Amino acid sequence: MKKRDWFENESFWAQYSPVLFDAQRWAEAPTVAESVLRIIGAKIRDPRTEINISEGEPSDGEHTDGDQSDGPTILDAGCGPGRISVELALRGAHVTGVDLIRPFLNAALDTAQGEGVYVELVQADLRSFVRPEAFDAAVSLYTSFGYCDTIEEDLQILSNIAQSIKPGGWFILEMTGREIAVRDFTEGEWFERGGFTVLTEFSVEGAWEGLRSRWMLIDKNGTKVDHVYVQRLYSAIELKRLMIASGFSSVEIYGDFDFSPYNEKARTMVLVARK
Repeated sequence: MKKRDWFENESFWAQYSPVLFDAQRWAEAPTVAESVLRIIGAKIRDPRTEINISEGEPSDGEHTDGDQSDGPTILDAGCGPGRISVELALRGAHVTGVDLIRPFLNAALDTAQGEGVYVELVQADLRSFVRPEAFDAAVSLYTSFGYCDTIEEDLQILSNIAQSIKPGGWFILEMTGREIAVRDFTEGEWFERGGFTVLTEFSVEGAWEGLRSRWMLIDKNGTKVDHVYVQRLYSAIELKRLMIASGFSSVEIYGDFDFSPYNEKARTMVLVARK
């Protein structure tokens, strides 16, 4: 029987969601969604329609109006609780959010319903999810990439995304690059977030191949949750080469969604690929 990967553990995401997706992260979502739409050259609108959720298959929900008739089709690869998916839908996109974690999809559904927009939500593993040439664009945001044990699995995810995008389509990947991880490395810290006291410990795996993170959460009653995981680190040029190998024709590297350079001042790593 295959060992479950750490990121398939629903209890981890349920426990850590208030910390990972705090009020600040939700507040950033509209700006990120509008940046994505500007990058791919899409119009920005505010449609209202019905909600549906599916498990691995296309949604059969019917739209209640025609406001999204010419909006872009966007795959949110690793959509989590729908932070970006819903904001994209609010601005006129047809969004398919894919994630392994059912509680996240349920939360995304609740958010979409609250906003009155249609989002197709699919519970699936990105290592196997492919919908050939179905999307105008795809996004993988907030360091939702690099969870797998092997580079080959990461390459498979990128290949699946490339296959799912129409010729000439876009892929925007945003994550913490190795360069930023080295620049900002600390062995640990503590802070208050999402109603918890959070203690962290960090160490380097291999030759900066990954970052081992230990997050300890303590709630107001003194209850503790402790989890350790490793996430693969890629340099910008390594990830660019993987994306080219997976089927993209060009990849540009930036330090933010505003096309600022990926240099010593970069806030994050944003790769913009075309198929």
